[in-house]
Amino acid sequence: MINERTGERWNVSTPQPPAAESGFGPTWGEQAPVASPSTVSSNRSYEATPDGLTPLHSPSEGALFHTRQPESARESKDVIPPVDTLGPTGRKTRPVPEPQPLSSHGPAKIIAMCNQKGGVGKTTSTINLGASLAAYGRRVLLVDLDPQGALSAGLGVAHHELDLTVYNLLVEPKVSADDVLMRTRVENLDLLPSNIDLSAAEIQLVTEVGREQTLGRVLHPILDRYDYVLIDCQPSLGLLTVNALTCADEVLIPMECEYFSLRGLALLNDTVEKVRDRLNPRLKLAGIVVTMFDARTLHSREVMTRVVEVFGDVVYDTVITRTVRFPETSVAGEPITTWAPKSAGAQAYRALAREVIYRSGP
Repeated sequence: MINERTGERWNVSTPQPPAAESGFGPTWGEQAPVASPSTVSSNRSYEATPDGLTPLHSPSEGALFHTRQPESARESKDVIPPVDTLGPTGRKTRPVPEPQPLSSHGPAKIIAMCNQKGGVGKTTSTINLGASLAAYGRRVLLVDLDPQGALSAGLGVAHHELDLTVYNLLVEPKVSADDVLMRTRVENLDLLPSNIDLSAAEIQLVTEVGREQTLGRVLHPILDRYDYVLIDCQPSLGLLTVNALTCADEVLIPMECEYFSLRGLALLNDTVEKVRDRLNPRLKLAGIVVTMFDARTLHSREVMTRVVEVFGDVVYDTVITRTVRFPETSVAGEPITTWAPKSAGAQAYRALAREVIYRSGP
């Protein structure tokens, strides 16, 4: 290096920081090893971290992002607010007892997770509510009734590679639910997966006799094994959604705390009433769970106030707030209750599970 003002030449060496103690890279004063041809030609990519180079998943492994390791198991109980304190809904918190263990299982209560507006947290709520119910000892079946297959992908299933899905279950008489059923990594939580093939089912079912009862017929043989069946509906009010509402005992509406989502509730409520009058007299509204709530914004607080004014006690006391943990769990293919069990999102869905159990009975 040459000093421009004096013309003097300086010898400057830039010291390199020592490698971490994890065993990656050379130690202080050692020469870095030269990569071998096999290393250079490898298709595995790496990410620089404080601990060295962490291998990323290759495209063939089904993951596109590097995710942090899951948290350790929850060591302390959830923080339950005292009774009669004001909650996010602006109402006093109502007492909800801790769910008691079951001595037997079934028949299942079928809950359709439904909202014709997309992006309101239906799939996220289906996965995490199902996992929370399973954590309380309930046997839960998740049904992916969305051709996008987000529910299946959110549980780490490579749904595009499946030979048998809900589509085959609906349109092929010889395929049974046991042929499609999959176990998840969560104890007591099973899945009927789906993929883009399901988009053809609506067209093929149009000419069928009793097409609205197709889903109910294929689920009936396995209902005795479960306590809850959660159906993740597509963001529309088409034939697949009508099938879900026709076989359901209750409909649970996840609603983003935003104006357009509030407007869509009226149309969804009309559809639920039509299905109740014409196809399923036992169908009732289990409740509305507000998602993506941000108490810092005036708009969220105004929408919350309006929802509570219109629907009253139907709105759950539990509110799902925004958190960066939910996108992480989608990439990891796990529920937030197992990926980040101590997070506020995990605690919220466990609280929602307690409310669902309390309202629907044991």
